[in-house]
Amino acid sequence: MTGSNENAGPRLRRTLSLWDLILYGVIVIQPVAPMSSFGALSNRGQGHVVTAILIAMVAMLFTGISYGRMARAYPSAGSAFTYVAQEIHPGAGYVTGWSMVMDYMLNPLICTIWCAQQAHEFAPALPVWGWKIFFVVVFTLLNIRGIKTSARVNAAMAAGMSAVIIVIFVTAIRYISGHPHSAPGFFTRPFYDPQTFTYGNLFGCTSLAVLTYIGFDGISTLSEEAENPRRNILLATVLTCFVIGILSALEVYAGQLIWPASTPFPNADTAYVYAAARTWAPLFGIVGFTLVIANFGSGLGAQVGAARLLYGMGRSNALPKSFFGAVDPQHHIPRNNVFFVGAIALVGSFFLSYERGIELLNFGALIAFMGVNAAAFLRYFVREPQKKLTYFIPPVLGFFICLGLWWNLSRPAMIVGSIWMLLGVAFGVWKTHGFRNPLSFEVPGEE
Repeated sequence: MTGSNENAGPRLRRTLSLWDLILYGVIVIQPVAPMSSFGALSNRGQGHVVTAILIAMVAMLFTGISYGRMARAYPSAGSAFTYVAQEIHPGAGYVTGWSMVMDYMLNPLICTIWCAQQAHEFAPALPVWGWKIFFVVVFTLLNIRGIKTSARVNAAMAAGMSAVIIVIFVTAIRYISGHPHSAPGFFTRPFYDPQTFTYGNLFGCTSLAVLTYIGFDGISTLSEEAENPRRNILLATVLTCFVIGILSALEVYAGQLIWPASTPFPNADTAYVYAAARTWAPLFGIVGFTLVIANFGSGLGAQVGAARLLYGMGRSNALPKSFFGAVDPQHHIPRNNVFFVGAIALVGSFFLSYERGIELLNFGALIAFMGVNAAAFLRYFVREPQKKLTYFIPPVLGFFICLGLWWNLSRPAMIVGSIWMLLGVAFGVWKTHGFRNPLSFEVPGEE
């Protein structure tokens, strides 16, 4: 037995506690997650951003349970594609994987749009289109160099963001208490405003609010390094969604009290920066810079994540291998794919608004979430001899809430997203001769 263990080779160490996993999840999602999209959410929901954030949290909690349970079954995978392909059908897995391609490709695009808008606020001498080119070039050059952000830098960024959030809350309380409001319902209007409320506005806003939680599924990729993964992966996923949901609700609640939805924003893409500056002028620069750093980090990581996903597809011949499956021998990265994703981000940033980009990203993400819920339902309820309600309720509710949110995306987003999916399915059917041959995806974080 001793000799066998000695020849087993190095293995990942199970050193991550439950709180380590939660911290990782919060860092990946970012504690300032709803601030960048605050203006788009407020405009789409005619206010009601707090309610939308909380409804989206419920959907993500149920979906998080499904992700945690599927991580038990596939501890070394951690991707929606794998779960759906194994539990439902390879064809359904391919559809899920193709929707994830949209998700990954659009993330650097919307980060480019936001960073360019905010940078233009700081330095208006350079037009927005110039800032878009600047950020795409910087993202691409850094990723070609193989730049990686360490866990310590991520933790420091999270601590800095948390400090800014505390300052925002303190100045918001001071501002609100210093400007008495006698209007009835002032403190409840962010939850429900009878003058502007419609279910269409609310669920349309909630469909956008899902962006706040994008990235929570990354916790499932740490199954092999977590202590007691069968328990802690599920708990960490659910608790991360809950922590981010409550924190995000408080952030947008403060924002709506400071800047009511009835007052238009100077720039909807950078609306939260203006709201924060209303409480204390220096926050315009502080919050703006913080969000640029947050979106810069997200865009940088999203571009290399998308490049790796395309590399996995190229290596498995799902895409032309000579281009997408190539690796730069000097920096050991899929250089062609980094350039390709950068080009998509640059071109797309000139044709898509930030809000439309969010909707298209969520179009793909919600399909993946529905797939994971369906996979968890089949594995843990349908195929188990003992039918437990705890294995029935979360995936079913998670599936149908995500379906409702997906259905309430705007018509243009549904049209563009459906065209993307139809092209992908047609390609998959042709490539696999009707899904009779295997076709795989490699998702960032999956080994």
